[in-house]
Amino acid sequence: MRRLLHAALAILVTLPVSVSAATLATPAAIDTDPTPDPKFPARTAVLHVPTHGVAINGLAYVPVGPGPHPVLVLCHGLPGNEKNLDLAQAARRAGWIAVTFNYRGSWGSPGSFSFLGNLEDAAAVLAYLRDPRNIAALRLDPKRIVLAATTGARDHALLGVALISAWDPSRPMTHEQAVAFMANDMESLAGVTAQSMAAERETHLQEMRLIDTADGLKGKPLLVLSADDGLAPGTDALVTAIRGAGGQGVKAEHVATDHVWSDRRIELESRVITWLQSL
Repeated sequence: MRRLLHAALAILVTLPVSVSAATLATPAAIDTDPTPDPKFPARTAVLHVPTHGVAINGLAYVPVGPGPHPVLVLCHGLPGNEKNLDLAQAARRAGWIAVTFNYRGSWGSPGSFSFLGNLEDAAAVLAYLRDPRNIAALRLDPKRIVLAATTGARDHALLGVALISAWDPSRPMTHEQAVAFMANDMESLAGVTAQSMAAERETHLQEMRLIDTADGLKGKPLLVLSADDGLAPGTDALVTAIRGAGGQGVKAEHVATDHVWSDRRIELESRVITWLQSL
């Protein structure tokens, strides 16, 4: 996850609170394996999710026990070098099914990559998880699904939404800056160039404004985690807009680390698992 496209209160507080790691308790799921269940063991299940004429690849990390289990869907960034599989494993140890998948045209999934296609594919994953056949096969609870992406603003049945170092595609930049921005780490994407991605961003800028998700997110629990990667102003503005619209369920925290939380992985897992357990 190099850049994540997606996942106030009283106006007295308009920015996320920076919380010291020393004050954060580490959930047992971070460093303790669950008791084995011979009848319902932990496992992984390969997923083939239909979306717009192709089947994208995914994986479900299924925890021990009969379920039905709540589900955390992890949406990777652009291009998705950081897979956050440590977070997926921690979520599984905490009793959640963690689902990872690759958008069309990324990391071996067929089709061509596109920003708007990402939103369509995330919606297709949710539809797949709500299919009765997959509910039974994965022992999942379709009423308790959390999504780490802004697709959550369009899906009102989700239990909650999380944004981790989210990128606002509408942030000001010239065409040349956008091309340079896209050109970094494109080896895993198919059917696009840095120029075509910059052009798509410019054509659909109004459709991808992060702040425009505020109305859809204000009524559900929302975790917003930002880092020292220059992207915090976009999520700060979103948090302020949600709280200004009466949203009471926002938990926003800023941590001094890089975009992929390289030196704060245990802290990242702890923050996400603690929030999941509060839902």
